[in-house]
Amino acid sequence: MSVDFITELILQYRYWILIPLSFIEGPVVAFVAGTMASVGYFNMYFLAALFFVRDVGLDGVYYAIGHFGGRTNFAKRMMNKIGITTDHLEHVRVLWEKRPFWTMFIGKLSYGIASAFIVVAGMVKMPLGIFFKYGIIVAVLQYGVLLFAGYFLGASLGGDIVNIINNVQYVIAFAAIAISGYYLFSWYLRTKFLKVDKEIEKMPPDA
Repeated sequence: MSVDFITELILQYRYWILIPLSFIEGPVVAFVAGTMASVGYFNMYFLAALFFVRDVGLDGVYYAIGHFGGRTNFAKRMMNKIGITTDHLEHVRVLWEKRPFWTMFIGKLSYGIASAFIVVAGMVKMPLGIFFKYGIIVAVLQYGVLLFAGYFLGASLGGDIVNIINNVQYVIAFAAIAISGYYLFSWYLRTKFLKVDKEIEKMPPDA
């Protein structure tokens, strides 16, 4: 879904479209909504709560799928998505124990494989306290940066909704640049995470 289409939907439907869109393209929607919040189009506290609950809630759902449904076809597809087999689960568990924050940070920001990563966290029975502790930290960092980046963009365009609408092409252009940068960074993290997977594959079963 393109940035310009998302921006037009948000301008037209406001709160009614915000929640469903957040489940489709969370990062893009957070940035654009933050831009609108700078002129009072949205409440910033509501946005912060929405994206926080949305992110942590989805993490809980995917964790439960891995924890209670680790043998289902869906869970197996998630494992295949990031190149992990049942023989690697013990090594993944050790990775969680040794570097929980870095593992969570790379996994959650790796665009396209974040859900699979969380399912596997449930499969290796990562302690819930540690899982949510670092998941919350990463969620606050991720969406805090996106919301405030959008907010400052909106403030720089004049400070009222008329200017935002009149300069929507600039909003779209800046959003496209910012989100492209986010996805490039995410792609880098995804590459790094998959590189770790390859190193895991080379480890002997009893490592």
